[in-house]
Amino acid sequence: MSGEEEENAAELKIGDVALILEHKYEQLQQMSDDPMNQVSQVFEKSLQYVKRFSRYKNPDAVRQVREILSRYQLAEFELCVLGNLCPETVEEAIAMVPSIKTKGRAHDDDAIERMLNDLSLIKKFE
Repeated sequence: MSGEEEENAAELKIGDVALILEHKYEQLQQMSDDPMNQVSQVFEKSLQYVKRFSRYKNPDAVRQVREILSRYQLAEFELCVLGNLCPETVEEAIAMVPSIKTKGRAHDDDAIERMLNDLSLIKKFE
């Protein structure tokens, strides 16, 4: 990947990838009569992987996680790490993503705690 492609690439949470692959799988299943549209083993294994490791199974929950984390003005990398790993405490969140606590950012411990509580509510009601 060139530097320009990397700059334009979006980071995705595992749940985002699961939604994309599930949609593509459904499309391939609908066209399964055509031998050129058969689902490869790599595709199936990739789909199984993201389904297994996605913290959020419901498509609405996946979207809500991105919306909630976006409210906190996180970088894409920070959003993806927190959305994928789902830390339970402020200390875990800071250990996983130290940049959320850097100078000049509005993320004090209370804001991080609110963010984690918002995420746990999504998981609880999913």
